[in-house]
Amino acid sequence: MHIYNTRLHNPVSQWSSNMNHQYRPITRQPVVLLHGLARTSRSLNRMQRYLDAQGFETFNLNYPSTRLSLESLVTQHLYPALLARFGANSSPLHFVTHSMGGILVRVLSALKPDISIGRVVMLSPPNQGSEVVDKLGGLMLFKLLNGPAGGQLGALDNKLLQNLGSPDFECGVITGDRSVNPLLSLMINGPNDGKVSVERAKLTGMRDFLTLPASHPFIMRNQTALEQTLHFLREGRFQAKR
Repeated sequence: MHIYNTRLHNPVSQWSSNMNHQYRPITRQPVVLLHGLARTSRSLNRMQRYLDAQGFETFNLNYPSTRLSLESLVTQHLYPALLARFGANSSPLHFVTHSMGGILVRVLSALKPDISIGRVVMLSPPNQGSEVVDKLGGLMLFKLLNGPAGGQLGALDNKLLQNLGSPDFECGVITGDRSVNPLLSLMINGPNDGKVSVERAKLTGMRDFLTLPASHPFIMRNQTALEQTLHFLREGRFQAKR
């Protein structure tokens, strides 16, 4: 197994479906889990169990990823869920995200600065836009399956991603260079995970970056990804290969 670890020195310092969920004080460090496009919180169940066992208090949020724009997903679902779960003026919240979930955290940071964000681990995020969306985003079938937010994940003339800029939180990115969909990989230049190229997963201002031999749909279940996520949440960096 080959792990490519690029250290970047940048000195940046289950939502309940019932919205009447009562705030319960957190005694362990909170970690919010955000799944990707057209997935559910179940896709992050293994990550949730792993982090719970390591002493974190996880909040695995399910949200309607294919129904609304990224901005509406933040203002109508993510933000209210965080307030209902943690209350206002909470301590910094850590995040672990898959795919589009990473973009949601960036939008949250831009639109709702009152939410204090701690450390964020993004798994296979399309931070610079997905080549697959660039190629297929205009098709009616794509729009029907992926909704408004899916169409916002391309790179072509994407003012949203451009305006989000660098993160004001500690961010570590893990992406893969293996694909289980060779047809989609033909649309992508360079190493990729079947949905996003290694280069486009990177984010200016990220604290650390790691490439694993993993594919886009399954990277959040990869044991090394679990361990490296834990290390970043604790130390603010990934563990270097020995």
